Amino acid sequence: MRSEKEMMNLVLRVAKEDERVRAVGMNGSRTNMNVPKDPFQDFDIVYLVNDMQSFTDDPNWIDVFGERIIMQTPENMAMFPPELGGRFSYLMLFADGNRIDLLLIPLEEKEVYCHEDGLTVLLLDKDKQLPTIPAPSDEEYWVKRPSAAFFDDCCNEFWWVSTYIVKGLWRQEILYALDHFNMVRSMLVKMLEWKVGIDTNFSLSVGKNGKFLKNHVNQELWERLMGTYPTGDYESVWRSLFIMTDLFEEVAIEVGNYFDYKYPIEEADKVKKYHLHVQALPSGAEAIY
Repeated sequence: MRSEKEMMNLVLRVAKEDERVRAVGMNGSRTNMNVPKDPFQDFDIVYLVNDMQSFTDDPNWIDVFGERIIMQTPENMAMFPPELGGRFSYLMLFADGNRIDLLLIPLEEKEVYCHEDGLTVLLLDKDKQLPTIPAPSDEEYWVKRPSAAFFDDCCNEFWWVSTYIVKGLWRQEILYALDHFNMVRSMLVKMLEWKVGIDTNFSLSVGKNGKFLKNHVNQELWERLMGTYPTGDYESVWRSLFIMTDLFEEVAIEVGNYFDYKYPIEEADKVKKYHLHVQALPSGAEAIY
């Protein structure tokens, strides 16, 4: 596996030798001092370039970075409509295990790029025209204090979508039930993020998809969260649902009390009774009540 130094030298050499590339930046976990290093970290590289079309017209120009296992170019995909405007990205996993997420940005967007992410580091500026930017910081990714409306919406989404889970379970539609289970759990994770924010004075990030959440909750709570991941049988899903609702309510009441937000206890109780009612509803019933 090529070392970090070798990869960075390669990224800069390619840029220096190509007159179309006028500047190089880097973002992501490698510029964040709060993220531990490991061999799976991407190199999130930006080339600020002239003549974007000449790059996209030549799909082989990126071969210079090495042999690839697989690549994705999202802006060329029909299934996922492009979202980056005039930008173009190459997501490359190489045969030695390294990965570069290379984003081409038209040079005229240089001011926007330099101010859109607090984790930006400038590696090369051929024309000495890029603005000075502060040292990288992940502060914009820290857990944010929820407004009362956000708290209310999180609770409502949790309890509302939970009714889809039990409907799917009663109908024996396991994929439908599990899909909605994941949606509901995302609200639990959001509530747990706010709890961590309270415990840490909203001074850190728990990472994308809550990947660092384990570092900031106690073992008992973590094990209960893991208990919300069911296997593919119906009894397991029911069991995990009740673990999830109990945990959500406990944490939501704690968060609500801290901010003096009202937790919808009466509505939650009615939904929990509905869960139990549907669980006991005979197969083939012609009416719910």
